[in-house]
Amino acid sequence: MRIRIEGSDLPGRRAGADADALRLGSVYVGIQRKSEVVDRVRVDATSATWNVEVSSREVDGVLDVGGPFVHGRPGARFLYLSWGALTDEGFAMFRRAKLMFTDIPTTLLRAAHESGELLVGRLGLTDAAGGPVCARVHPPAVTWTVEQPRPPARDGRPGEGTSSGDQ
Repeated sequence: MRIRIEGSDLPGRRAGADADALRLGSVYVGIQRKSEVVDRVRVDATSATWNVEVSSREVDGVLDVGGPFVHGRPGARFLYLSWGALTDEGFAMFRRAKLMFTDIPTTLLRAAHESGELLVGRLGLTDAAGGPVCARVHPPAVTWTVEQPRPPARDGRPGEGTSSGDQ
């Protein structure tokens, strides 16, 4: 199953001391693959998009997902968007947002599983206080749809990869 996460309203694009600190602190957001945060996007980018592939299968009449981007136990699976600063020692994570598969309407999850179409989650990445969104992100803060994959770009690159974002 292919999933695209589209993030908008990154906190570094706002005005103010908090946004300045995020920009100066070399803060990025990325998607977590196992324990590594990949496809990092700067906190002041206009948007962030991640494309991942997850496995999906029926287990006792329930749709279960798995793979290196999926965390949690059966019945409580999720994706992590992780915030951190790039330092001389690497990526220092300080906050994560959790996108729960149980928050995706069952009809949409099944449609993506059965049709091979793209499951798309859209969310703003700035919380009410102006900082990076964190903790469990519930609908309506995240919306889910099933869509046709994008066609290949004119330069020959695929329209949907396994992931995207700046490193």
